[in-house]
Amino acid sequence: MRVETREPADGDVRARLDPELEAGDVRREADVLRVGAPDLPGHDGLRSAAAAAARSLRADGGSIAWRAGSADEVRAIVDGTAYGAYDAGLFKRRYAERPELTLVVDASADLHEVAHRQAVITRHLDAARDLANRPPNDLTPEALAQHAHARAGDDLTVETHGRDWIEGHNMGAFAAVGTGSPRDPQLICMRYDPPNARADVILGLVGKAVTFDSGGISLKPPLRMQDLKGDMCGGAAVIEATAAIAELRLPVRVLAVVAATENVQGGAAFKPGDILRASNGKTIEVVNTDAEGRLILADALHYARTQGATHIADFATLTGAMSIALGDLYAGWFCTDEPFAEAIERASDVSGDLLCRFPLHPRYRRYIDSDFADIKNASELREGSPILAAEFLREFTGDGPWAHFDISPAYIERRRPDYALDQGGTGYGVRLIVELASELTK
Repeated sequence: MRVETREPADGDVRARLDPELEAGDVRREADVLRVGAPDLPGHDGLRSAAAAAARSLRADGGSIAWRAGSADEVRAIVDGTAYGAYDAGLFKRRYAERPELTLVVDASADLHEVAHRQAVITRHLDAARDLANRPPNDLTPEALAQHAHARAGDDLTVETHGRDWIEGHNMGAFAAVGTGSPRDPQLICMRYDPPNARADVILGLVGKAVTFDSGGISLKPPLRMQDLKGDMCGGAAVIEATAAIAELRLPVRVLAVVAATENVQGGAAFKPGDILRASNGKTIEVVNTDAEGRLILADALHYARTQGATHIADFATLTGAMSIALGDLYAGWFCTDEPFAEAIERASDVSGDLLCRFPLHPRYRRYIDSDFADIKNASELREGSPILAAEFLREFTGDGPWAHFDISPAYIERRRPDYALDQGGTGYGVRLIVELASELTK
């Protein structure tokens, strides 16, 4: 999708799309529609209408124009058009030949920068969707690391580390998850350090990137197991949001840590009953090998804090129970610090990534008590599993504000017509992270 901006002028928008269209010509009357979705609140209706309009042109390409009067309208139009124009068929024969769609935003000059800023964000959102939609034989942990390296540039450095480094840094929880796979796990670390950033904030972004999750020894049911290539959406959101922040040159330091691995069966795979030692010294009883995301995040969270992150936000497709509770629209989240939580709420309002906050209470700590180790990674009781996971993660976050996002809307199993979303990756979290970084510059 290409985005152009123009200032409003008298006359028909069609004439600026097609200079050869003469006044009074009605040959293309169907190209100009009044659209809306009155059942959707706020700017969601505009975002949905823009998605539907773009989807109608996806097969043939062309230009579509919208007139916008506010920053919120501009963001909704650019977002919606990007959603509707996206094609998940990365591996179809003629994917490279798909036609281009041009979005023309008619808006006052002071809104042009908003449109171009949102175009950058949606380009990285599309890239996160591409990562989620790549098959697991193509997007391995090493391939994700290579993708992150390709995002390096001015003020953004990338380093990646394999199994030997992970084990050498005593990341026993992370290392264990990947032992069943011949693929080398990767710790991906991206550092954005602009010269004009405030000195007292380093935003730590931590992402789960299980590039395929069979559940390990605690095998998942086979139905729709192919969708578990999307268990790396948290890592994809973190990588692409960090790249977007750097491209927009936001004056905030960012430390992104993504733990990438496969979780599959093998003779060396970790087992229920194993006891692991994480890099902060705590021991973990493995109750369920399919509760692996919190294990890799444990070491990644500790690493982010020890590397200087003052505020940490982690993103993960972590629990199936969260999708049962909230479906494919809202993500559940937890936070230990109210000023940080207020910044997150403002970022959600601007970004359009919807959130529902869940409780953290010290009495939930009993959910992770173990008779054999410091803590356990799961429970036999089917109670509060997203909260159990959050309490587990809190053991590794150190001192300072921390928020955890359980992002079930990042990969959907059926089409969502409101944004013209097909099944697969949605890019959830990219917009939220960029707006959160913007909030922390204030």
